[in-house]
Amino acid sequence: MEVFFIALVTVAIAEIGDKTQFVTLTLSARFRRPGPILLGVVAASMANHGIAAVGGVWLSRLLPDHLVTLLVGAGFLAMALWTLRGDHDATEDLPPVSNRGAFLTTFLLFFLMEMGDKTQVATAALAANFETVIWVVAGSTLGMLIANAPAVWIGHRYAARIPARLMQRISAAIFALIGVWVLGVGVVQALARAASG
Repeated sequence: MEVFFIALVTVAIAEIGDKTQFVTLTLSARFRRPGPILLGVVAASMANHGIAAVGGVWLSRLLPDHLVTLLVGAGFLAMALWTLRGDHDATEDLPPVSNRGAFLTTFLLFFLMEMGDKTQVATAALAANFETVIWVVAGSTLGMLIANAPAVWIGHRYAARIPARLMQRISAAIFALIGVWVLGVGVVQALARAASG
């Protein structure tokens, strides 16, 4: 259950100010149908993060534990830098909304825009570290829902008041702390292995 909460918090923080939040705002403004939009976010997150988690667990079984720990720690430090850099203006690359419905449009846009995104990378890293798919995907999906629900329900008027740069800095600091902690654990494990071997 601890893995669930770690995935939830990590992904919710990573999603704050992300381009997919702007997609959610845009779709909410265009469709004015919060239920199907939120269902599209959940379905796309489950599919996208499921792929990432399976890949992360698969990678963790191919590589030695200490190497996975070092890669996960380095990955979180990279996400801290990525978060500080920020996403470019997501609205300029946003494809037009189709007339196929709020759910399908949200699902397709959200799934495609999450490919290679920091939340997908975080999900893969967490799954590799904890070697579990279900709890990581459940936590990361709920984290995406928690981060995107306000964009749907509250709307663009209130989202514009959140200081995005401050949120980016806080998110980056949290990722850096997690990365340093994971690397520290890896170093301690390596020293213990060297002392006993």
